[in-house]
Amino acid sequence: MPRIVITHAIQDVDRWLQGKAERAAALPGATNITDLVALDGSRQAAVSFEIDDVGALTAMLASMPPEVAAQAESHGVIMPMTVYVEA
Repeated sequence: MPRIVITHAIQDVDRWLQGKAERAAALPGATNITDLVALDGSRQAAVSFEIDDVGALTAMLASMPPEVAAQAESHGVIMPMTVYVEA
C-alpha cells in the first residue's frame, strides 16, 4: 500500500489535533494514520497514512462529499490541500 501525505494550513493546531479520530474515520481503508504539525509553530499540518485504494481517495478528494468538507471545516482546515503519494 502506498503512503499518502496530505498537507494544508489550519486555523488552530489544538483544534485540528482534537479531530484525529474523525479524520481516521473519513479515510476508509487507511492504516498507520499519523498527524503532523509544523515544527516552527506555524499553522501548517499534514496527515500521512497508507491506503489500499488510491483511486478511491483521489475521487473522494476531487469531489469531496459535503459531510467530509464540513468535517474538515469544523477541524479548522484551510483549503487547498496538497496530496503526495509515495513514489
